[in-house]
Order: sequence, then structure tokens, then C-alpha cells
Amino acid sequence: MFIGRDRELKTLDKLYHSDKFEFVVIYGRRRVGKTALINHFIDDKQSIYFMGVESNEKQNLENLSKSILEYSNGIETDTYFASYQAALEYVFKLAERERVILTIDEYPYVARESKSLASTLQLLIDKYKDTSKLMLILCGSSMSYMEDHVLAYKAPLYGRRTAQMKIMPFDFEESCRYLKNMSDEEKAIIYGIVGGTPQYLLQINDKMSVEENIRNTFLNPMSFLYEEPMNLLKQEVREPAIYTAIITAIATGHSRMSEISTKVGEDTNVCSGYLKNLINLGIIKKETPYGEKTSKKSIYSIEDNMFCFWYRFVLDNNSIIVRGAADLVYKKIEHS
Repeated sequence: MFIGRDRELKTLDKLYHSDKFEFVVIYGRRRVGKTALINHFIDDKQSIYFMGVESNEKQNLENLSKSILEYSNGIETDTYFASYQAALEYVFKLAERERVILTIDEYPYVARESKSLASTLQLLIDKYKDTSKLMLILCGSSMSYMEDHVLAYKAPLYGRRTAQMKIMPFDFEESCRYLKNMSDEEKAIIYGIVGGTPQYLLQINDKMSVEENIRNTFLNPMSFLYEEPMNLLKQEVREPAIYTAIITAIATGHSRMSEISTKVGEDTNVCSGYLKNLINLGIIKKETPYGEKTSKKSIYSIEDNMFCFWYRFVLDNNSIIVRGAADLVYKKIEHS
């Protein structure tokens, strides 16, 4: 079920029909629906789709080669390009004859293992941008990597992109499209619990009550959402334990830097760095009173509704939930 993203699809469609070289950068946090958006867009078009994996350069090059040659020849093959430059140049030349979309999904996984990949793309874009009809899409979940190594001024690919899209969670109105069988009150409650991240909304059954959904997801050790915040942090940061302590502090009402620092047991300078990363990930937000130049009066809150709910009600009750005593936890939620 694909819902929403009308503006993004309209922009991509316009770029596709320009019939000239286009380079689109798509990025955003995990689970937000980037890959679903791309797959929906390329579904009826001539396209080569390649998703990078956390492996070495050789493995990713072989996978890219398979994607390219299967598109070109229509059959599976064990033949591989000798280098990324050879593989990508083949696609650029192929697109001189016809409109082709090349998507490199999870680009950071590929580029981290091939330090020269960005420079290779820069070289080929400059060489073929006036003759090739390639539509190149680079997509990544590591927002800091995409911003620093693709979009930043000092990045090799700076100035080459023709469009960029930061994919955000759905707002309340868009989220309601997933919950059409629920009452308005139930929709509001569910949005307050899981927010607008598509992958989280898909875990909700709109034919069940709010209570049944909470029990089937957050209070069920076998569900997708049960360990989701911890799994996501492990993918995004190096020290998830400290990040967990900071998020927990904020979720339990410690909103100022001094309060967070005291609760976590770390210096404010240390906490500041971690908070900055959490803000960049879209998990925490910082608000400063109007007219204040210093940040001493700033307050921090959890921007992601699912994280807020999970850190308030699931983490501390983990041992109870695992024992199968979900009723006790749900009573706590009801009376909070």
C-alpha cells in the first residue's frame, strides 16, 4: 500500500520528462519511506535499481554489475565490471540512446568502502551531462553522510545535483490515510503514539482498538516495534547506551541541558554533542525562547512520537513485558 508523497512524485516525474541529464539526491532517516517512494516512481519506467550493502567494495561492485547487465541483456550473468568507473560509464553511454534511471540506494554503504566513488561520479557527470539522458538517483539513510559527503560545499558532487529531497515523516493528515477505519479520536491517539513514520504506521491495524494495537506492538516481544528504537540507534550511532540514557532523561521530564546532564551523569559539553546528533536524526528537537541569544533557557523534547512513547512506557517495563505481564504495563499507560 503506497500512500502520499504527491509532491515528491510530481517533482520526480517532472525531472524524468525533462529528457536531459538529471541528478537527484534523496535522503532521510530510516523507515521514512525513501525506498518505497523510489520503487513506486520507477515501477513503470526503464530503470536500474541497486541497493548498497554493508560489505566490501568487491561485493557491492559485483551487485551493481549484475543490476546493470541484467537490465542491459535481460538475463542473469556472472560477468562483472572491472571497476565502478567502467560500470557507471557503461550506464551513462547506454543512456545516450534512451532515458534510463539509475538508482543507487543506501549510497553511503557503497561510498564508504570505495573512497574514489564520489570523484568517479563527478568525472562522469562532467563528461556526459550534455549528451546522456541518464536520471541518476542517490539515496541514503545516513543523513549526516549525505549532507557532509554529497550535498556539502566541499564534497566532490557539490553543484552537480539538479534536485534534492529530504524525506520527512507524514503529518497528521497524511497519517490518517493509513487509519481510515478508525474514529477521529483513535486516529489522534495512534498518531500521538507512533507518529508519521510510514513503517511504524504499517504496524497498526485500523480494524482493532487502540488498546489492542498497543498490546500487539509495544507490549509484544515478538513485534517489529518492540525493539525498534534500540535497533535504529545501533544502526545510526556508535554508543547507543549513552544516547539511550539521554533520550530516557528527556522522556521522563528532564528538558534542560543541566537537568539532562545531571540525570545522565555526563558533562554538559559531552551531552551537547550527543544531543546535536539526535537532533540531526530527527529524534530530539531543541526550542529556544524568542529573543534569547544563549541556549541556557533552551528546552529539549522528543520529536519522534514513537520514541517518546517507547522510552516512557516500554524500556523501563521491559522485564515485565518479557514475562508476559502486559496487563500490568497497560494499566500504567492508562493511568499516566
